Amino acid sequence: MATPLSSTATIRNPVLKGFNPDPSILRVGEDFYIATSTFEWFPGVQIHHSRDLVNWRLLTRPLDRVSQLDMLGNPDSGGIWAPCLSHADGLFYLIYTDVKYWKRVPYKIARNYLVTAESIEGPWSEPVFLNSSGFDPSLYHDEDGRKWLVNMLWDHRKQNNRFAGILLQEFCPRTQSLIGPVRNIFKGTERGLVEGPHLYKRNGWYYLLTAEGGTQYAHAATLARSRAIDGPYELHPHTHLLDASQDPRVELQKAGHASLVETPMGEWYLAHLCGRPIDGKHCTLGRETAIQKCVWGVDDWLYLEQGGTVPSMSVKGPAGMPELKLETPEWSGLFDHPQLDLNFQSLRQAITPDWCSLGERPGYLRLKGMEPTVSTFRQSLIARRVQSFDVTAETVVEFDPLNFQQMAGLIAYYDTENHYYLRLSLDEELGRTLNIIATDDASSSEVLPEDVPVPATGPIGMRLTLRGAALQFEFSAGDTGWEKIGPVLNAAILSDDYAHLGFTGAFVGMCCQDISGSCHPADFSCFLYREHA
Repeated sequence: MATPLSSTATIRNPVLKGFNPDPSILRVGEDFYIATSTFEWFPGVQIHHSRDLVNWRLLTRPLDRVSQLDMLGNPDSGGIWAPCLSHADGLFYLIYTDVKYWKRVPYKIARNYLVTAESIEGPWSEPVFLNSSGFDPSLYHDEDGRKWLVNMLWDHRKQNNRFAGILLQEFCPRTQSLIGPVRNIFKGTERGLVEGPHLYKRNGWYYLLTAEGGTQYAHAATLARSRAIDGPYELHPHTHLLDASQDPRVELQKAGHASLVETPMGEWYLAHLCGRPIDGKHCTLGRETAIQKCVWGVDDWLYLEQGGTVPSMSVKGPAGMPELKLETPEWSGLFDHPQLDLNFQSLRQAITPDWCSLGERPGYLRLKGMEPTVSTFRQSLIARRVQSFDVTAETVVEFDPLNFQQMAGLIAYYDTENHYYLRLSLDEELGRTLNIIATDDASSSEVLPEDVPVPATGPIGMRLTLRGAALQFEFSAGDTGWEKIGPVLNAAILSDDYAHLGFTGAFVGMCCQDISGSCHPADFSCFLYREHA
């Protein structure tokens, strides 16, 4: 259902808050969709839906089967990179990369696949392998019916530019395979690190939109054009269509990795990646998605409507489209529904009843203990994105550990090397106890010098507040009220920009470990997530 709000819409950025990078925007009829990267989080690829480019709701995650996406062992910030969503011939096409290795030079293991569906909500097909020559693949459907794949080329040789250009090859829908010659059609500019290609066509020109500068503060969107799909391509008069790197005062930093959409009235908009640093450096919400309005010049070049290359926090919405609030059922925070709230995801593995169950104890989420929080294989962890700088997350856990190798509790998570974990476990002398495990740049330690004893039985309330770069844990046991535990912690470790390059964002959630391998369970009666700003 959609509720009309007004006839004059204003797009307020970012439109997709919190970890929603690498947007691929698409319009089919009156419906707009944005697909974004999910990296090691399962199910893979987030798709949001809108009718006005202003109001968006999370609609689906299409890669929901292990046969489509097997990420066990994938590195932090591996998995799904830069999906591309398109529509032709009555089908939705989704192209994606599953990255198996990336952090250490010179190699990257990046496998590119295609899935299709008649409906955006699926079911989606089994994947078709395309290539692994580089990442960020995109499919272009030409006016003559031919289809073309573009992706960046990774060159592992030491003496060469590793971001070696944009490859073009034809895709045959009948054989579901790439055919014909492979051409390198664009080597990029002096900014370097060319990636994220998308092709468009207008007035006889092919437009190639790419990302450059890396996905940090030098990021930009570069536009080039050619009369022939395989080039040669000439650069935009500004070189970069979008670039915030020259002005640290711009609120939407890291602006780049963009894609274009045309409205039914012929207006053009650019969806792009951005980041909002909390202290001039750290983006704890990860890389988000914003939208800019564009106009075509008399020279057949596209420009930001506001002029220049700097993104704006607010732009005019599309003409002829009343603002529509898409109604999304609000989750109560209780586990009294047969399915998890759509905002929840797991790490690397499918959410299956053998380890994550809403049915074994009705009204509770049961997590069966698996590997520790540093594992890139099987973690029993369910979490959701942090989408505001001021949030509270709260849960109540019932857990009777039998030994010190069994833990359960509330986690603030970036990746296996950076997270905070308020855990409930067992000490041989003290009984059930609480402590905070801080994993900071891959080094784990307990924050408190001594464990805090809690009653031997009964539920334990756990809460965290996140205020910018400050994180505070609290707990409640028995009839006592909330009590702070541990110091205020540095939430900057939950950002892309902390100790090493990463691509995700802060999550909050519930987890359970049983390092002994006996899968001892923990039951959670609720998970409350509140945004205060």
